[in-house]
Amino acid sequence: MSRTLIRNGLVITASDELATDVLIEDETVVALAGPSISQGWTADTVIDATGKYVIPGGVDAHTHMELPFGGTFASDTFETGTRAAAWGGTTTIVDFAVQSMGGSLREGLDAWHAKADGQCAVDYAFHMIMADVNEGSLKEMETLVGEGITSFKLFMAYPGVFYSDDGKILRALQKGAETGGLIMMHAENGIAIDVLVEQALARGNTDPRYHGVVRHALLEAEATSRAIKLAQVAGAPIYIVHLSAIEALAELTRARDEGVNAFAETCPQYLYLSTDDLARPGFEGAKYVCSTPLRPSEHQAALWRGLRTDDLSVVSTDHCPFCFKDQKELGVGDFSKIPNGLPGVENRMDLLHQAVLDGHIGRRRWIEIACATPARMFGLYPRKGTIAPGADADVVIYDPTAQQVISAETHHMNVDYSCYEGRIVTGRAETVLSRGRVVVDKGAYLGAPGHGRFLRRDTCQYLR
Repeated sequence: MSRTLIRNGLVITASDELATDVLIEDETVVALAGPSISQGWTADTVIDATGKYVIPGGVDAHTHMELPFGGTFASDTFETGTRAAAWGGTTTIVDFAVQSMGGSLREGLDAWHAKADGQCAVDYAFHMIMADVNEGSLKEMETLVGEGITSFKLFMAYPGVFYSDDGKILRALQKGAETGGLIMMHAENGIAIDVLVEQALARGNTDPRYHGVVRHALLEAEATSRAIKLAQVAGAPIYIVHLSAIEALAELTRARDEGVNAFAETCPQYLYLSTDDLARPGFEGAKYVCSTPLRPSEHQAALWRGLRTDDLSVVSTDHCPFCFKDQKELGVGDFSKIPNGLPGVENRMDLLHQAVLDGHIGRRRWIEIACATPARMFGLYPRKGTIAPGADADVVIYDPTAQQVISAETHHMNVDYSCYEGRIVTGRAETVLSRGRVVVDKGAYLGAPGHGRFLRRDTCQYLR
């Protein structure tokens, strides 16, 4: 048995801030206590956290490693992506296994297990993308929930690829209500968007900025409202992914005020980037093409307010990187062919700490939206998302004063640009432990592929 003692830090969880020491045995937190008690503890390794925060490892509940999209694949593998996550203080990801049209959920899940097995630097779990809702896949939902795959993503966008019509969505929601599986929804009116794409291209509007124009905020709001109403009809909870627009947030807030089990996440790109980035000169805007799209900067204040009021419950990354050269460039002359997705799994914890310094959120709220709530939402709490006896020893020694410049030259994601190039932020993970093992320490990577384990999840812990 190995013992690690973290001394002299400020332990921050979603509920508390305490000057307390943390004792770890093997892979598990076993005790927290002040110096008067902990001075009697013995340990093989002692980490001095004086002047630092001691926080739970981040839980990023929305990543896409190796996702096929637009004739190419997301550039991060499970090895490179989870290594980058560790560098940024994230110690758990929940990625999306993909059902192919005409295939079974099982085939998709097995394919993603094959991609991730033996490759991950930190622990991982899976949601299941349902691209083909039919009697067989609905039946499979029951089996997968029993195996710890307790959330299923459907799309109101991307006709011909992932799209499900309202009838299929309703049936999936009904099965979710029956099994405890949480339905996650990409809420955009894809049928209407395709009309606007066709019309824009016919006018010669081919630049990346038109990606944001055709994916109108009202079409996100309409789809968000429709998804929530379908969930109410089914008697099921609903989780809206990557919410980006004031109008969509208003629909969500209205439903929550009425007591509906409707939840949503937003992402750092919607809090820090805008349509100004999509409109960068030349083809530079392609770096910022994602769906839902970036919105005008006035949407940011509403999203921050939604995070403070808990109408937005989680900040995930939707990490889905495509290199600018050779991948984003597939859309030169036709914005609709630009692979949709941005890199960000390494930056989330630091950008949210900067939000603490900027006065948008408090320190405990930082941990709540980045660690505790995603763990609770997706059946991983209290094993993940907190520092408490019995929890996995996913612990980050965080330096709140370290200044860094975000750049593709120094990040560890397998992508040739950064969305936040040149942005100065204060705060950095100094030492990162995954299940008690130090994987990052003072600028050195000490992890290894295969350390990360697959996590079987319970069902959502937030149902009202």
